[in-house]
Amino acid sequence: MNSPTSDSILTLEPLLEAVQDGLASSGWELSGLQKTTSREFEGRWAGESTRSAYLFFHRSDLPDSVSVESFLDETSRGLKGNLSLVVDGPRLHEVGALQSVLQRLATATSETLPPGYRTPISARVVLDDPDTPPGDGEVQVRIRLLLPRAAMDAGASAVSALVSGAVSAFERLLERPEVAELLPPVMD
Repeated sequence: MNSPTSDSILTLEPLLEAVQDGLASSGWELSGLQKTTSREFEGRWAGESTRSAYLFFHRSDLPDSVSVESFLDETSRGLKGNLSLVVDGPRLHEVGALQSVLQRLATATSETLPPGYRTPISARVVLDDPDTPPGDGEVQVRIRLLLPRAAMDAGASAVSALVSGAVSAFERLLERPEVAELLPPVMD
């Protein structure tokens, strides 16, 4: 584990600013920010407190179904955060078997995102209500990049550069057929 330096990010606000700077420099606009503080925990978390921030970004040249989100968390154990490419995709019957979708996304992600980072992939299907046929469920895909502690220890400029680079990789990922097939058709 790296020791903090004078440049290290140690609290939520500088981390939030560094993430915002990295996204803004890449052309993404902040479309929402939510901050929370939690102090009332039970059980093993009793006595703990957390401060969290959720950031939502969009670009005017991309469909509304595409966004970048960030979750940042400050606890007594330190900071953690992630950056996610979120694609609200088509109905399940339009994409086929989720296992195949996830395999194609995993391949595209490993070939496009920078190596050496944890990049979990998730897909969820939402049914409007219990009577909705499963094939009509809406698919959402989320490809995350976990922000490493080493970047936060290196300071705000390192976090901003990492975020900017990750967002550029997300944009390249949107051009891959494995992800592009989840986007709405382009209207002429």
